[in-house]
Amino acid sequence: MERAFGATGVSVPVIGQGTWQMEGDDRATAIRALERGIELGMTHIDTAEMYGSGRVEELVGDAIRGRRDRVFLVSKVLPHNASRRGTIAACEKSLRRLGVDHLDVYLLHWPGSHPLADTIAAFQELVKAGKIRAFGVSNFDADELDEAVRLAGPGAIACNQVLYHLEERAIVHRVLPACERHGVAMVGYSPFGSGDFPSDKSAGGRVLADIAGARGKTTRQIALAFLCRNPIAFAIPKASNLAHVDDNAGAGELSLSDEEIARLDKAFPLRRAARGVPML
Repeated sequence: MERAFGATGVSVPVIGQGTWQMEGDDRATAIRALERGIELGMTHIDTAEMYGSGRVEELVGDAIRGRRDRVFLVSKVLPHNASRRGTIAACEKSLRRLGVDHLDVYLLHWPGSHPLADTIAAFQELVKAGKIRAFGVSNFDADELDEAVRLAGPGAIACNQVLYHLEERAIVHRVLPACERHGVAMVGYSPFGSGDFPSDKSAGGRVLADIAGARGKTTRQIALAFLCRNPIAFAIPKASNLAHVDDNAGAGELSLSDEEIARLDKAFPLRRAARGVPML
């Protein structure tokens, strides 16, 4: 399943591939996992200069070699590099590590001390130079997203990438509505909770397992379908082996019924709204 990625005009698979902490995996296995994901249609690949201090970008570069035209490639600049000149320099380094001439989207990894106006001005320069096609943000709360849109102009911010999984849905209160209001894609990272996926023995886990069993699907596939049910939502689970890649891909065309959504909503209740966004 694909859907429009914010205002980019590009259709992107709802389920993509994250690469955080992939530097700790067996390199050959991780590369094969990314290649397998591309073969199965998970062509949205997300990385960052922070991951493994650039080593993961190099790994991704090897995985997409000869496949660049099939991939929707995203990377991120660290906040301490996100001055006007620093953003441009960081992007050029990322491009070299990835072995490509452009990124599809370039993100500010989280809000930092450099003026956001300078970072966005650098993003705009990179667009004009053909080094990125679009830009966005990550870990921005609703107010910060409002400010980014004000500075960049309507339709310029492609996405906001935020932490989003069954046990952590705080972004539903303010961030998701802000993304909807501005036509910004919401990309959920760590959709399995980075080690916090519900056990089948927990109350919520039992509901998840019951729905999965009735559907002939896995609990992780049901979780991804639930998290991506909003028309602007995407998810980028990481998988470092072929079995997990195949499992993630199996959620791409899955839609849940209203009754199943209601059961999961009740099983994994929203916490009280708070300012800011949760981060890993």
